[in-house]
Amino acid sequence: MGSEDFPSVAVVGLGKKNAGINEQENWNEGKENIRTAVAVGCRQIQDLEIPCVEVDPCGDAQAAAEGAILGLHEYNELKQKKKPVVTPQLHGSAESEAWQKGVIYAEGQNLARYLMEAPANYITPIKFAEHIEQKLRSFSNVKVHIRQESWITTQEMGAFLSVAKGSAEPPIFLEIHYLGSANTDDSPLVFVGKGVTFDSGGISLKPSSGMDAMRADMGGAATVCSAIVTAAALKLPLNIIGLAPLCENMPSGKANKPGDVVRAKNGKTIQVDNTDAEGRLLLADALCYAHNFNARAIVNAATLTGAMDVALGSAATGVFTNSSWLWTHLYEASILTGDRVWRMPLFEHYTKQVTDCPLADVSNIGKYSRAGGACTAAAFLKEFVTASHWAHLDIAGVMSNKDEVPYLRKGMAGRPTRTLVEFATRLSQDSHNAK
Repeated sequence: MGSEDFPSVAVVGLGKKNAGINEQENWNEGKENIRTAVAVGCRQIQDLEIPCVEVDPCGDAQAAAEGAILGLHEYNELKQKKKPVVTPQLHGSAESEAWQKGVIYAEGQNLARYLMEAPANYITPIKFAEHIEQKLRSFSNVKVHIRQESWITTQEMGAFLSVAKGSAEPPIFLEIHYLGSANTDDSPLVFVGKGVTFDSGGISLKPSSGMDAMRADMGGAATVCSAIVTAAALKLPLNIIGLAPLCENMPSGKANKPGDVVRAKNGKTIQVDNTDAEGRLLLADALCYAHNFNARAIVNAATLTGAMDVALGSAATGVFTNSSWLWTHLYEASILTGDRVWRMPLFEHYTKQVTDCPLADVSNIGKYSRAGGACTAAAFLKEFVTASHWAHLDIAGVMSNKDEVPYLRKGMAGRPTRTLVEFATRLSQDSHNAK
């Protein structure tokens, strides 16, 4: 360290020396080791109440920065007693560009964590939209449209509105245009995110135990919007459109009732057999709208089903896609970020279970109720997609972190924001335009 004096030094082990991609684990073990080690080191320094920590790049400054920024993040906005603020910075000047990139990636995920963790009376649909708008205000190549209920009605988004009407909180349809490509007419990547700012289940009320976690049921909107904020900060050379239908799902005299039939934007009728299968109603209309943009790809994210958590837990995001090209990009991006994805089936087998419906074109739950719940939900969404490159990410299992990801503290995880950013980066470099 030369002649510099540091009052405290945290020493961390980085595991096996040339640990690279682990085929069994589907991630880059070396990068994960660095993220974890740096996070642990920075927390040690924080415990010592030292305001600034210089971080050795450990041979991968981006991973080190991610570990530092992700590892120190904590939601304490509403507490009087806060942990001391620690500012990590790079030790030495060798890899400053990679370090800065890591900082931007991690801050993107932290934005999603903030939005998901915040109480539902603080992050209402309008507050969510305003928070994102404020984050994007400084970028001249970004337009943000905060669409009100009247616009949603004009768009004939009957499925989305049927969920929103149960709450006193008005719905918002957030639309973001990031024009990063040299040619503003280039086909955009369209991100769609489920934005249920609180999900009580509606008339099909959830059990009260753990219901507070449903403040994070807008995790899809949080991760895709944060990914766009990050893409703008990185000046990624592609066009991205972000769409987030935002509302609450509440029981009231105006709420959807089990058995009600609503009409989606594309004219299909939906029997709402369970009012707690509401995310797919928002997404049905948003996905229809996403087809207006001649998209290169449509990627939606949603904390959609408890069944996804049952299937994979918090190890990986489930990806349902009709495009191998899209899958490859998402998968390869996730190996680098360590925020993994796993492919799930979009079989006709599941489609039959949602289209065999007594009163309408589709039912919002599969006819064998719980069997393959994540898959029947994906099959339902597929009924509103005609694009040949679409992926649905069910992020319900990765919504929160207990202790599984060692460089994230307990709380809402903001996953898989960095994978979405890495995916967008790869798409911006892929000259083969899939369309």
